[in-house]
Amino acid sequence: MLDVLLQPFQYAFMVRGVLAAILVGVVCAVVGTFVVLRGMAFFGDALAHTILPGLAVGYLVGGGSREALFWWALGTAVLSAVSIGTLSRKLHLKEDTAIGIIFAGMFALGVALISSVRSYSVDLAHFLFGDILAVRASDLARSAIFGGTVLLLLYAFYKEFAVLSFDPILAATLRLPVHLLDLLLVILIAVAIVVSLQTVGVALMVAMLVTPAATASLLTRRLPLIMLWAAVIAAFSGVIGLYFSYYFNIASGAAIVLTCTLIFILVSFMRAVREKLIRVSVA
Repeated sequence: MLDVLLQPFQYAFMVRGVLAAILVGVVCAVVGTFVVLRGMAFFGDALAHTILPGLAVGYLVGGGSREALFWWALGTAVLSAVSIGTLSRKLHLKEDTAIGIIFAGMFALGVALISSVRSYSVDLAHFLFGDILAVRASDLARSAIFGGTVLLLLYAFYKEFAVLSFDPILAATLRLPVHLLDLLLVILIAVAIVVSLQTVGVALMVAMLVTPAATASLLTRRLPLIMLWAAVIAAFSGVIGLYFSYYFNIASGAAIVLTCTLIFILVSFMRAVREKLIRVSVA
């Protein structure tokens, strides 16, 4: 059993992969708590897909450099997040309408760029479905810097984000800068998505934002504990998912997300059984 647990770590890429999975899991889970509280799952999914043209342009400009891909993806994600907020406020559109417009337009642009130059479509497939085992030390360091910044800002504005998530009317009454806080939150979501790209990819990104936080919300109702449990669940899913990927030769991103989903199903089942037992005992 010990050999099974330790064997993957004889490879440096597995060590980096595990560290990346834990880091990305924690960042996405904490940010995802606010995504779940505010019903922004569609926003997270759409934002993940809007970075596709940034990846394509970054590849063309940087010749495949991961640094160029990261910066262009980050710029595109932030631009898309700001554009959604601007369309919603300035044109008085519903937020889901603005999300749909930006999502469809940016994703179509990305598909057009990729389909026009077939030579790099295969390379970008790693970013669609994740390739955590290809994480380099420089990628890990960059993820740590940006992921740490996201967590620090969430900690600094925790009270403001909590009030805004639970009671927007109270936030306005307290004269909090609601629009600025909304903008900051969507930018933090955008950064978290770009940081997580190589781990689970664009296609599965929303699962890491939503599933751990949703699972944690079934275990407790206190916001700090939801964040803590979500981070633990996401990090655990990342590590176990990598073991499955290593031993069963399946895509790492898919393995991580499937592990996370199985934990959600298990917790949901246990909660349903517990509630039924409580009802029976009361009756």
